[in-house]
Amino acid sequence: MKRLHLIAAVAFVLCLAAVAYASGDAEGGAEAAHHGLNWKDFLFRVVNFVLVFGVIAKLAGKKIVGFFRGRSQTIENQLSDLDVRKADAAKRLADIEASISNLAEEKAKIEEEYRRQGEALRDSIVAAAEAKAVQIREQAVAAAEAEAKVAVQKLRAELADSVVSAATTMLQKKLTAKDQEKLVDEYLTKVVFN
Repeated sequence: MKRLHLIAAVAFVLCLAAVAYASGDAEGGAEAAHHGLNWKDFLFRVVNFVLVFGVIAKLAGKKIVGFFRGRSQTIENQLSDLDVRKADAAKRLADIEASISNLAEEKAKIEEEYRRQGEALRDSIVAAAEAKAVQIREQAVAAAEAEAKVAVQKLRAELADSVVSAATTMLQKKLTAKDQEKLVDEYLTKVVFN
C-alpha cells in the first residue's frame, strides 16, 4: 500500500515536471520549437529528482511519517477534547437555564417566607403592645383606687376633725365646768374598772 502511494506520487511529480518543462520550451521561442523535447535532459532531471526524493524518503521518511501521524493524533485528541468540553458546556448551559427557570419560583418562595416572617413579627409586636396596654390599664386602675382611698381617708379625717370640732364647740357652749368634771370622773371610772 505504501509503495503504491509512493509510485503514484512519483508519477504525479513526473507529470508535473514534464508539463513544466514543456511550458518552459514554449516560452523559449521559435528555436525551442524546432528542436523538440530534449528527452535525455528530461530523463536526467527525472532520475535526479527520484534519487533526491528517495534519499530524503530513506533518511527522514520515518520522521516525516511520524510527524504527520503525531500531528493527526494531536488533532484527533484536540477534537475529542473539544467534544468533551462542548458536552460540559452544554450541560452547564442546561443547568443554568434550569436555575433561571426556577428563579421565579425561588423568588416567590423567598417573598412568601419574608411575608410570613413579617406577619409573625407584626403579630408578636401587636400582642406585646396589647399586653403592655393591659398592664398599663391595670396599673392606672390600681393607682386610681389607691388615690381614691387616700382621698376618702383624707375626707374622713377632715370630716372627723370637723365633727369633733363642731361637737367640742357645741359641748363647750352647753356644758358647764361642773358637767365636765362629772364626765371626766365617769370616763376615768370606766377606764379604771375595765
